[in-house]
Amino acid sequence: MKLNCDLGESYGAWQMGQDDQVMPLIDMANVACGFHAADPMVIRETLALAARYQVDIGAHPSYHDLPGFGRRSIKHTPEEIEALLLYQLGALEGMCRREGLALTYVKPHGALNNDMMRDRSTLEAVMRATRLFRQDLALMIPVTLNYREHQQMASQIGIPLLLEAFADRAYDDDGQLVSRRQAGAVHESPDLIVRQAVSFADKGGVFSATGTWLELPADSLCVHGDNAAALSAIRAIRQTLGKPG
Repeated sequence: MKLNCDLGESYGAWQMGQDDQVMPLIDMANVACGFHAADPMVIRETLALAARYQVDIGAHPSYHDLPGFGRRSIKHTPEEIEALLLYQLGALEGMCRREGLALTYVKPHGALNNDMMRDRSTLEAVMRATRLFRQDLALMIPVTLNYREHQQMASQIGIPLLLEAFADRAYDDDGQLVSRRQAGAVHESPDLIVRQAVSFADKGGVFSATGTWLELPADSLCVHGDNAAALSAIRAIRQTLGKPG
């Protein structure tokens, strides 16, 4: 099970995350593209760090929303969604060249990620933009109970699809993440986080917050490392799961 993490989300004097400590522990770095966080120097430093530890690079595009950290939904047409993604992917790919790197996947951020999982036309626009940029570029989306439908959509458009699960988030009976507004939505216990990671890796699913078994086969596990407790959880997951073969 490959571990991915959202990185490069500092901006100017504002520091976010512990990238230098997280990068050696993960396999895939979701690098902010400047629309919700990051600036050219932050991106450059993040890519150099990824190159040092041979971590795969994923673009982490978002709505154009620096003040809201990309967490506010913004109404766009499908054509505008395509343009937003192509603009950000092009910028990050250009930055990658200096480090001898290339993008291998795309993982939308925040509200854009949430919106595409609720609205088929938005998801199709994201898939089309990914394919337009490069046909071998994969798209990473959250795994849900509708994953077979999403796989079919990706196959029809002609892009590889990566399914993502979360070790530190509770799931509801519909296979969706429990809203952060509800108690217990985010796991705090490192032991619980590790158990959920192992469940996804070994059993292809997880129990919901009410105890219902959910079949959620994932290709990658998202981990967060923006505080000391989260960093400890990543280390525990890495030690338990080991490096993917």
